[in-house]
Amino acid sequence: MTVKSLVVIPARMAASRFPGKPMVKILGTPMIGHILKRSLFSKAADFTYVATCDREISDYVQSLGEKSVMTSDTYEREIERVAEALIKIESEVSARIDIVVMVQGDEPMVDPKMIDQLVDGMRQDPTVKVLNLMVKIENDGEFEDPNAVKVVVGPDFNAIYFSREPIPTAKKGYDGPRYKQLGMIAFNRDFLLRYVQLSPTPLEIAESVDMMRVIEHGEKVKMLLTDERCLAVDVPQDVITVETQMRKSDPWLARYSL
Repeated sequence: MTVKSLVVIPARMAASRFPGKPMVKILGTPMIGHILKRSLFSKAADFTYVATCDREISDYVQSLGEKSVMTSDTYEREIERVAEALIKIESEVSARIDIVVMVQGDEPMVDPKMIDQLVDGMRQDPTVKVLNLMVKIENDGEFEDPNAVKVVVGPDFNAIYFSREPIPTAKKGYDGPRYKQLGMIAFNRDFLLRYVQLSPTPLEIAESVDMMRVIEHGEKVKMLLTDERCLAVDVPQDVITVETQMRKSDPWLARYSL
């Protein structure tokens, strides 16, 4: 039986730190347009959708000739939006989806190879329920940035802990590798639907990191180290940084036009 994979890009206008973020212009194009077009270059994904509760975003996606699905506007976590979208999309395409890749709606420089790495990783080990990309932290500024979610992993590359604080501490002589989570996560279909039924957990809330819910409920989050890097837009000033990087050294921008 063929394993089907789906990319879902959750997006909403009411982001607390940056209202209207999905439609902010980056080099003249709404950010959600960049993310969608780049994700479509994935060789491993069978379907790609934007999931949103905002008609403005949905109308824009459809104006590009691409696919969107409307979801509830009551969600606290974007994973919940992805789970609702999964059920609707399965009905629309008349197929069971086995692997769901969530690409956060603030990753305008997502490299489609990252999506391929996640899908391939899930296909290679069907026992993995959640697979999350991470990269090595390059400098102290990145390490101390609360918008960068740090992750500590064990020898098996399962996550031990996630935090927006600098972990592991450097105060007691640790000089090993430091990693941060990227905004792309692959789920086994059934575990995604189970995740949204699990109660929120204290550390998930304290750290504001969805993956802590998985760990606190006794499940594993497998981490996959990648060499690919991308810049997220967390606050308005990040737009200038992303535009500069896109102009300087972005291999994908020239391959799509909006």
